[in-house]
Amino acid sequence: MLYHLLYPLHDKLVGFGVFKYITFRAFLAFFTAMFISFFATPLFIRYMRRRALWQSIREDGPAGHFEKDKTPTMGGVAIWIGVFVATFICARWDTKFVPLSIGLAIAYAFVGFVDDYKKVILKDYHGLKARYKFPLQLALALCASLALFDGFGFDTHLSVPFFKNVTPDLGWFYVPIATLLIVGVSNAVNLTDGLDGLVTMPSIIAYMAYGVFCYIVGHAGIAAYLNVPFVPESGELAIVCTAIIGALLGFLWYNAQPADIFMGDVGSLPLGAVLALVAIVSKHEIVLSIVGGIFFLETMSVIVQVASFQLFGKRVLKMAPLHHHFELKGWKESKVIVRFWIVAFVLAVLSLSTLKLR
Repeated sequence: MLYHLLYPLHDKLVGFGVFKYITFRAFLAFFTAMFISFFATPLFIRYMRRRALWQSIREDGPAGHFEKDKTPTMGGVAIWIGVFVATFICARWDTKFVPLSIGLAIAYAFVGFVDDYKKVILKDYHGLKARYKFPLQLALALCASLALFDGFGFDTHLSVPFFKNVTPDLGWFYVPIATLLIVGVSNAVNLTDGLDGLVTMPSIIAYMAYGVFCYIVGHAGIAAYLNVPFVPESGELAIVCTAIIGALLGFLWYNAQPADIFMGDVGSLPLGAVLALVAIVSKHEIVLSIVGGIFFLETMSVIVQVASFQLFGKRVLKMAPLHHHFELKGWKESKVIVRFWIVAFVLAVLSLSTLKLR
């Protein structure tokens, strides 16, 4: 919005030319979202406490989690308010990808809100049943994928990391792949949201990596130098990424152990969906398995646990997802969280190395 309002005045007023630059507006989006999230979250905490709207705790979870039974949840509302306002102010809305990413975030946030509403307000631990939740997520992801490939005429070549000349064209087969990626990452991030701040920092790290990717592939000169695909207008998604990073940092102040509030599905589901969309647009889809390695491991731990029990009647892990396994092995919650953060950071640095190692 500021670009559309203020940049046209740069010929008449000194200083307004900075609104042309994605880097300036990205930093502005970061601080705007962080400020809103930081000050909106405690207001939301007080509101939830007054109404006695607490987090539902798994009855079969680690014993130490029962003391969290009166911790407010649905803090993702404050996160996404910060993101939406910051993006509205700082991003260009005459581009393809910003409205699509924000629309997808709103749609998945609504699904998460309904799930949280059933858990928190209606006191139904199971929330929105999977037979409704998954098809709804699938339909929304399919709409986003079709908008990309049919409406925007998006390039369907797959960029393979470490191999600069390996770019298979998947054609329309890319649509179901993109759809499943959005749904899969959304649920993977949601599964990781099980300890205080556990999902927040890896999400920040992942969006930092993809903010870099988006800026690079959206800049013709840098993309050519690094021999990565050039995607016009994708640089604006760096602003969405920095807005999300800022909002998550503001939220982490209250979500750090011991958490004063939890993110809830209204926060985690859109986090994963938008991350997958950003990976698709930036043509770094495969790299997401590295950047989001923590999310991948958490999801695989659940799949392996369920498959092992169904096929052999035995559990591979003490409990799934993976973070609960380490808790039951005797790791303190804080140690699990920080060690997962370290792994997420290392994986993000490794993913950035793919830009040059081709």
